[in-house]
Amino acid sequence: MKNVELTRQQHLDLYYYMRLNRAVEDTMVKLFRQNKIVGGLYSSLGQEAISVGTAFALEKKDWLAPMIRNIGALLVKGVPPRDIFTQHMAKYTSPTLGKDGTSHFGDLEKLHIVSPISMLGDLIPVMAGVAMAGRYLGQKIVAMTWIGDGGSSTGVFHEGLNFAATQKAPFVLILENNGWAYSTPVRRQVPLENLADRAKAYGITSYIVDGNDVADVYSTAKEAVDRARAGEGPILIEAKTFRRLGHAQHDPAEYVPKEMREYWEKRDPILLHEKFLTEKKLLDAKTKKEIETKIEALLSKDRDFAENSPMPPPELAEKGVYCTGDDCHKIRAKWERPVAEVTPPRSSIEASWVVEGFGRGKGSGGGTAPIHFGDTPATEERKENEDKLAPATPIETVSEKVGKPAAKVSKNGARGGRSAEKRAGKDAGATNRKAVAKVAAKDVRKGRR
Repeated sequence: MKNVELTRQQHLDLYYYMRLNRAVEDTMVKLFRQNKIVGGLYSSLGQEAISVGTAFALEKKDWLAPMIRNIGALLVKGVPPRDIFTQHMAKYTSPTLGKDGTSHFGDLEKLHIVSPISMLGDLIPVMAGVAMAGRYLGQKIVAMTWIGDGGSSTGVFHEGLNFAATQKAPFVLILENNGWAYSTPVRRQVPLENLADRAKAYGITSYIVDGNDVADVYSTAKEAVDRARAGEGPILIEAKTFRRLGHAQHDPAEYVPKEMREYWEKRDPILLHEKFLTEKKLLDAKTKKEIETKIEALLSKDRDFAENSPMPPPELAEKGVYCTGDDCHKIRAKWERPVAEVTPPRSSIEASWVVEGFGRGKGSGGGTAPIHFGDTPATEERKENEDKLAPATPIETVSEKVGKPAAKVSKNGARGGRSAEKRAGKDAGATNRKAVAKVAAKDVRKGRR
């Protein structure tokens, strides 16, 4: 991995966003205990370096989709704390106008944030699609999302990552291995030491990083983002860390061994980075105090705004249930390449793809049907099938009344008499029945068309 050098200001920015991340969550814990938080509350205590470090590696034009423990990524992207407060308090001033009480909000127009999806892993194929769309439009973007160790065992994780790999999507997936899938330890649900090894199944690059070292997280994510943007396809980063609180506020996490918790508390990502900055003389007491004062003032103002904001009016409940087009939102493709490059005739190819070794197959009508994309005129296929299924000679209409057949002459010149006449009658009846059956079959085929 390349060694990415950070400036003093970048180091201080990473420190600021981690401190802001923790302070926002501490504030929401107080609001939750005052019954001012409407939905659930999920903590990222001990994991702040991952959200902050990975999102910090993105450019403004890039897209991200956070999960429940990625508030730090939202802050880095430009979401103000007041939006996070009002969203969890279901206030009318929130990004969803009070219609959601958790983290389900985004900003497609300005900040390029896709709303979280509760079903774990579903954001992976979604963000792979966002990455491909950006490439199609010539935007040269990278898409990023996060998943936990437990979520990496879902089917859609593998389907989405395989899809991204086959399409070489400019996509970076951050796998936060915090040791626990709710109350299930990783060793009980995955027979792997390193979850980054999952990438081998799809032929993509993976990294393993210390999730509590924010500088290391940023450097790794920056290299991955640059490689994805350069066309090297998706990249998986496993960040090893620890979830120091329970799954949510209702979970005391008593299943976590005391020794494990004590070990990881000594590896607090904020304290580790603060120690590094102090030793390198990048942070002094004055600068630290300025950062703390800035955060306190911001959160005090934004918390007051959230608490004094109104709840949504009742009539809002019937609005925005379904997207009805431009009156809902106007999101248009933003082309950054000539449209002619990806539209006919320059993009035209033959609408038939023959797979070598597999032939051309058979259509439902019995004719040759090439494997194809797009529309193949149905009339041509029908005509081809009709020509192949039609009899070699026209069918003659035979009347039901058959005349008396001539008696056959035997080899010795004698006439067959009644026996020959009887046999001739049987032959004529059989011919009649076959002809009628052919006509009926042709009529059935016409009826199916």
